[in-house]
Amino acid sequence: MLSSMIRITFVGAGSVVFTRQLLADLLRYDDLPTLELRLFDIDERRLQVAQATAHQVSERLGRPMDVIATTDRRQALAETDFVINMVQIGGFEATRKDLEIPERYGLHQTIGDTTGVGGVFRALRTFPFLSALTADMREVAPTAILLNYTNPMAMNIWWAHEVAPDITALGLCHSVYWTAHDLADLVGVDVERTRYRAAGVNHQAWMLEWTHEGEDLYPRLRERIRQDPDLESRVRVEMFRRVGYYPTETSEHSSEYLPWFLRSPEQIERFRLQPLEYVGISEQNVADFEAAERDLAAGRNLRLEQEAAEYAPQVIHSLVTGTEREIHANVVNVGLIENLPQGCVVEVPTLVGAGGIRPQAMGALPLPAAAINRPYVSVNELTVEAARTGDPKLVRQAVLVDPNASSTLTPAQIWDLCNDLVDAHGELLPEALRGRLSPDAL
Repeated sequence: MLSSMIRITFVGAGSVVFTRQLLADLLRYDDLPTLELRLFDIDERRLQVAQATAHQVSERLGRPMDVIATTDRRQALAETDFVINMVQIGGFEATRKDLEIPERYGLHQTIGDTTGVGGVFRALRTFPFLSALTADMREVAPTAILLNYTNPMAMNIWWAHEVAPDITALGLCHSVYWTAHDLADLVGVDVERTRYRAAGVNHQAWMLEWTHEGEDLYPRLRERIRQDPDLESRVRVEMFRRVGYYPTETSEHSSEYLPWFLRSPEQIERFRLQPLEYVGISEQNVADFEAAERDLAAGRNLRLEQEAAEYAPQVIHSLVTGTEREIHANVVNVGLIENLPQGCVVEVPTLVGAGGIRPQAMGALPLPAAAINRPYVSVNELTVEAARTGDPKLVRQAVLVDPNASSTLTPAQIWDLCNDLVDAHGELLPEALRGRLSPDAL
């Protein structure tokens, strides 16, 4: 694929801290050809900051490139090679509603962006945008590869495949990468000398293989946990203890995908959880944007991380130069995990390079791991089907089968909660799903 210029489009480029790091990682590959960067966002203020960020990063790394910033999505997409999606439909205010309205019912969430009630409504806000984005791609950039970072990851990739199966869409998340690094630090080995392979669903995959120079590292991890009482009260350690495989997402995220942790004040205290945590994280993201805006206006250098950690730049580099890599990616399950539903979206090791994108079949998951994944997949399936058919009852049923919601609320409360969220999000939702449903109707 190597050519004289590679066109890359950032969709939702106003996420300027993330834009900055993705771009820095890309420009540190000195064997990539000249880049043409297209920045798209509907917020002109954020777009201006993203453009200034791109120029500064380019200058500091000594890698000239063409930068186009526009609020016209089709212009940003025209004949591009790669589309990196990082939008947040509805912004911070929609996220706040996803967290704070369920909290009034006593349903606690920490992050609320992947599954459960927060993930369902974030997906329903994002699906119409993905439909429009992929429709534009089919017309003006039919061979472009869609690299998605927007959550809920699994539902978004599922929907993209539903509406545009001819578009190559890859879901990218750094949870497996950072889990491997954190675990290596915990047991005192060099992560570069480890081998790790995980599989499952996004934010709930399992470290199936984890070795150091051929040595299984799980015995070391068990001993390390026994030596440190502080680790005993972490969600991921409890999951490891009960399931037998270490999960690949943080304790804060993982707690809201299961019925075990947020159901009572005692469990919240025991596992040191903070409901509504993402409200504070989102507020900090806004503060980070404003700080970047001030630094750029004053001519100060922005902070650049040194390590190339994100997968999108690695995927682009591998596909352009033929460099072989194995990453972990979210793709449609076509014979990749035998005991999860075919057609759902799973996270598996994926080879990228001269041979293209090649997800690796992982056989069957250990039975307890697959059993825990299946309710998550059911929430995804019902949400996608709700959007496909326009059936508002399926939205409520998606929340009904979520383990966290059903451990806390009655079915009638779930119906009322969904009605409140439908009212709160209004026109951001698909039109057919905006109506209220009586919790007592047959």
